[in-house]
Amino acid sequence: MKKLIKLIVAVMIVSMMTSPAAFAKSDNAKESLVAVGDSIPFGFNLGQTNKNPAKTSYPYLIGKLSDLRVRNLGVPGWQSDQLLSTLQSDQKYRQALIHSDYVTVTIGSNDLLAILREAAAESGGNQLLFQQLLQQKLATSDVFSNIAQTLAEIRSLTDSPIVLYNVYNPFQLTDPLHYVADPILLQINAAFAGLAFSTPGVYLADADAAFGNNQAIYVLPGDIHPTVAGQAKLAEIGLQAFGLY
Repeated sequence: MKKLIKLIVAVMIVSMMTSPAAFAKSDNAKESLVAVGDSIPFGFNLGQTNKNPAKTSYPYLIGKLSDLRVRNLGVPGWQSDQLLSTLQSDQKYRQALIHSDYVTVTIGSNDLLAILREAAAESGGNQLLFQQLLQQKLATSDVFSNIAQTLAEIRSLTDSPIVLYNVYNPFQLTDPLHYVADPILLQINAAFAGLAFSTPGVYLADADAAFGNNQAIYVLPGDIHPTVAGQAKLAEIGLQAFGLY
């Protein structure tokens, strides 16, 4: 009887060792992608509700294409100071980054949209005054300082590669704001490039160039957020920036 029990145990062990399931990589064993930022990585307006990040958002697409476990920590409406403050104080975020293998950062669009709206409201339709106010507000804004500190904070927690997304033009070609935003984005995205190139292990994903003038394809109509195709494009340039594509 004892010999039979030993034989059964031996067969079970061999079966487990040779079973394909025994070699399957568990979700917890996968490398981790952590996405921080605003409503863009969240995938706002792509799901039936906006209670949880959309599975069609670019972090999940990167994860699917590269077999990465994804922590999507994007929060709709966040500006750069909110992300920075949270990274400095919230242990959930800090622990996620400590255990990350890849990190994406998408932040600043809401700061810049707020500046644009303030300048438009205060200028009263005067284009020259609008441009002057816009430059003044950009010059005194903390957005780029906040992003620089955010990148430094993330770097203090992990040596994982970081991909920083710049800002695409969210306005359709039929919207006059599209042509107002274009020259402003040249200046803004030059600052994003400077932030990426001045921080070790940070790589730029050029969302502005990737979207170009294809807002009809990549931006939801009557909205400023990416379509499913837009999210796929963001995933593509993120993979390229990481060297995973």
